[in-house]
Amino acid sequence: NNNNKDNNGHSKFDFFIDFYGKCGDPNVNALLKSLQQLTTKLLVLDEKEVHWFPRHISELDLIANRTLDAGTDLEADHPGFHDEEYRGRRAKLAELALNHRTLNECIPRTQYTVEEVETWGLVWDTMDGLWEKYACKEYKTSVNLLKKHCNYNRNTIPQIGEISSFLQLQTNFRLRPVAGLISSRDFLNGLAFRTFFCTQYIRHPSMPLYTPEPDICHELLGHVPMFVDRDFCDFSQEIGLASLGASDEDVLKLARCYWHSVEFGLCRGEDGTHKAYGAGLLSSFGELEYSCKERSQDEPYGTGEDGMPLRPVIKSWDPAVAAAQDFPITTYQPVYFLAESLQDAKLKMRKYCEDLPRPFFALYNAQTETVHIDRPVRRARGIPGDAE
Repeated sequence: NNNNKDNNGHSKFDFFIDFYGKCGDPNVNALLKSLQQLTTKLLVLDEKEVHWFPRHISELDLIANRTLDAGTDLEADHPGFHDEEYRGRRAKLAELALNHRTLNECIPRTQYTVEEVETWGLVWDTMDGLWEKYACKEYKTSVNLLKKHCNYNRNTIPQIGEISSFLQLQTNFRLRPVAGLISSRDFLNGLAFRTFFCTQYIRHPSMPLYTPEPDICHELLGHVPMFVDRDFCDFSQEIGLASLGASDEDVLKLARCYWHSVEFGLCRGEDGTHKAYGAGLLSSFGELEYSCKERSQDEPYGTGEDGMPLRPVIKSWDPAVAAAQDFPITTYQPVYFLAESLQDAKLKMRKYCEDLPRPFFALYNAQTETVHIDRPVRRARGIPGDAE
């Protein structure tokens, strides 16, 4: 309600009513006629057809298993392509994820092998000193909490079930296992419900400091610590809510915003230097230093002998600019976006989402874990299970 006043000082209220029915139906016509007599103005909004999107958190199960690569299919250049034992292990972990349901109270524990834990430890040891130097303060604070409450250390791969329970208490975020990569639309839809789709497999041991896809090291060392911070969680959810029912064009814009922030975002530290809050940086020893290290004004731009940029371009965080900025996947980023703070990043993203032409506006009810929208729509295109 608006709680506005009319010319006589009486309060005026706006009511939005969402119901099932169609104009022309005798019962609907009678209802509208009755409402017309009781109100000063009656506006009937048309039903809009949009891409299917989840309305309740349980419906995430309809999209979580729509992996782009079936979860276990590896490209020929993948380090584990010729390793049958590794592929079998990936298939077993994928099966666990495929059988999971979001509202299950318990995510099954994963028994990681000695070799997998050794790979985890190598990544941890390589990143540890760099986090202290280049990670944002929110990340470092969160890692200390995870060490205390979720068994974060170099000798054990933490259990995502325990982490998810901890996150729900801290920021009402949760982890949901998936077998592999899913589409940008499905992934962002999950964020609307404060849910992060999380892989459980680990990179191939032959290349412990490289992975061509997200793995448990990237998820737990890059993403999870930031989900302990409420501002960051709210920021992520803003992108997710804006993705619900959005056009393909707008989903692409939001995916670019996500990439340039949640994956590769920078923020200004208390000492004025550049700090990382993006998971792609916080789980990559080479790119973390490349993106954050201080450089002299005289250091040239251009490309080195290895084909990599000598130094990146740093732009102020502007979601409208980020939404138009393409990005490479297999090389260091040529452009990074710098926010003044996580709060600054969140507020600018919220303003961008508000200005985006959307079929409706969505509000998440944390108590019922349901999304409420402000106009009638028909969820038709891209229904899970249908051919798209």
